[in-house]
Amino acid sequence: MSGEADVVIVGGGLAGLAAARRMHRAGVPWRLIEAGDRLGGRVATDEVDGYLLDRGFQVLNTAYPRLGSLVDLGGLDLGRFTSGVLVRRGDRLVRLVNPLRDPAGTRGTVTAGIGTLADRLRFAALAIGCATLPVGRLLNAPETTSEAALRRAGLSDAFIEELLRPFLSGVLLDRELATSSHVLAMILRSFARGRIGLPARGMGALPRAIAAPLPAELIELDTPVAEVAPGRVRTGAGELTCRAVVVAVDPPAAATLLPQLHRVRMHGCTTYYHSTDAPPLAEPILLLDGERRELVANTVVLSNAVPSYAPAGRHLVATSVAGPQAPPEPVIRRELDRLYGRSTADWTHLTTVSIPDALPAAPPPQGRLRKPVVLADGLFIAGDHRDSPSIQGALASGWRAAGAVLAALRLS
Repeated sequence: MSGEADVVIVGGGLAGLAAARRMHRAGVPWRLIEAGDRLGGRVATDEVDGYLLDRGFQVLNTAYPRLGSLVDLGGLDLGRFTSGVLVRRGDRLVRLVNPLRDPAGTRGTVTAGIGTLADRLRFAALAIGCATLPVGRLLNAPETTSEAALRRAGLSDAFIEELLRPFLSGVLLDRELATSSHVLAMILRSFARGRIGLPARGMGALPRAIAAPLPAELIELDTPVAEVAPGRVRTGAGELTCRAVVVAVDPPAAATLLPQLHRVRMHGCTTYYHSTDAPPLAEPILLLDGERRELVANTVVLSNAVPSYAPAGRHLVATSVAGPQAPPEPVIRRELDRLYGRSTADWTHLTTVSIPDALPAAPPPQGRLRKPVVLADGLFIAGDHRDSPSIQGALASGWRAAGAVLAALRLS
């Protein structure tokens, strides 16, 4: 695999694909090299016996700004989740909804037995502010941890511990809520402005849709990269010379290829998939543990939102645990008995998916979230570690890195 291209993109995850799309749109000759046998990086779906098993529980948020410019959301045939959560409190399931999406459910949310009325009003004000204020103003606010920001908003211990910590631990994979308050503001903004859902063919449909307009002959799979340098990429199959290199691999791989990089700490997660013939809930809604046990981040009947995730007559339940430890499945099953309020003895454990490097940690200071994408003359970097730790961050960083390459090429 020797030759030349103006731009070589190393990594076929979401950031690399976004960069390739911008290069292709600009008419700049490019090549993309991916070590694995498929595109998508950490976003993937395995089909097993008629079930769609994503590599860890992930969702799409329709409010991600970069998403709509790269894919036709209608073509993904999204199944939507309820804009709210259920919280297990003793023998009760407490339902809290987004009043902007479900006005009829607002009264129940206001009177729900989690925190106080003042908590709910203060949190609503926080979320509305994140949704409506200009992004620049949000990112110019004094930065602290997510937990400190929630306490600064006047929210009580009970409201944080019984609702927000379990919910956000599933989003940020950070039970300590040590993530930057600027990241939290962007997360609250996207949840307030958008809907969450899943493609009918699994999350792996997202990278396929982004890659669809790209010529297949410009993409090399099963090609690990041994070395990158300005103007040069070396693989086991040969060497490519170019005017610019975009390194768009995950943070651990990036640190291997680019020793000058600061190594990024990663958060892990584990998702347990179970099959059942009778769904424990009829609604496509996240179920949280409000009893402060700090084990299960969330559990959800995926097939209630997207029936194609399970074969006819069956249902698929995904249960996620944040952190590096994967408890034994029987431990999780006992938790599910309690959370759903029914026996899971007749459920089938399909598989457990552990991802130790699922999301980059983003403690303060993160500044305005946009870290430099130019490393050296002719060497660029992209990935969710250069932006917010999210699908939006990966796509935005790839687009931004490609923009920096185009600017550099115009100047050369």
